Amino acid sequence: MRERTVLEDGIKAVDTLRGDLDENLELIEMGEAEDDADIVSEAEAQLSEIALRARKAELMTLLSGEADANNCYLEIHAGAGGTEAQDWAEMMTRMYLRWAEAHGYKTEWLEESPGEEAGIKSATLKISGQNAYGWLKTESGVHRLVRISPYDSSARRHTSFSSVWVYPEVDDSINIEILDKDIRIDTYRASGAGGQHINKTDSAIRITHNPTGIVVQCQNDRSQHKNRAAAMKMLKARLYEHELNIREAAAQAEHEAKTDIGWGHQIRSYVLQPYQMVKDLRTNVETSNTSAVLDGDLDDFMAAALAQRVKGGDEEG
Repeated sequence: MRERTVLEDGIKAVDTLRGDLDENLELIEMGEAEDDADIVSEAEAQLSEIALRARKAELMTLLSGEADANNCYLEIHAGAGGTEAQDWAEMMTRMYLRWAEAHGYKTEWLEESPGEEAGIKSATLKISGQNAYGWLKTESGVHRLVRISPYDSSARRHTSFSSVWVYPEVDDSINIEILDKDIRIDTYRASGAGGQHINKTDSAIRITHNPTGIVVQCQNDRSQHKNRAAAMKMLKARLYEHELNIREAAAQAEHEAKTDIGWGHQIRSYVLQPYQMVKDLRTNVETSNTSAVLDGDLDDFMAAALAQRVKGGDEEG
């Protein structure tokens, strides 16, 4: 039902854009034919608004990763630097909370480790809503702040670092699909105790899953049919466990691959002194409206980073 709603909303958005475009083009033709500059001017203004809506709709098509529609977890960790870095981590937490609020997402605090004097050492948030992971996944990385420290009595300029890690919420109710071409089923004569009948019939079942090399076998019942059904259940359970292990290993590898929270690793710089500038070092998107960014205005940065990923074929799932 969620997928159906997303598809219906997408089709409706395109149909509305097409209808509004045709209507205003007709108005321009009519205004020019009647030499009515007001009609032409109003229709042209509407075309600019339609173009803006079309760009937003185009951005939605970039959210095509397997887990993009999912809720997500967002972790923030202060880098080295004590109170200054911990205050920056708290500022970033507020920034993402404000972004989520502006987009109608539900937020839930899962963990918070306060700093010794101010700020936080770390925080974990769950952000729930359509495409939460798709938008926020581009925020993973190190964020650098340059400002006059409010904790420095000499009012010197300080540089602080905090890291962000975003990962999707995964539904554990995995649908295990086993293709006939991927398995080999062998029958063999059961061994061990069981009496005269069980030793004379090939009722035992062995199933080999070729892609993973997982092998299961069952010989509990005298019925080959029942043993096969039981073995298939065992295989599904093993494949489920296998998938969980892969996910855990991938998450661990990603966690270990996170770079040092310091110089040379940042994805975005937030400069408040000696000038006002926020610049994404991956896409070169920048703005001098630093207060708006720290209040959660991150859409331009996210959109550019997302477009860059898709263009480069680096779609995440």
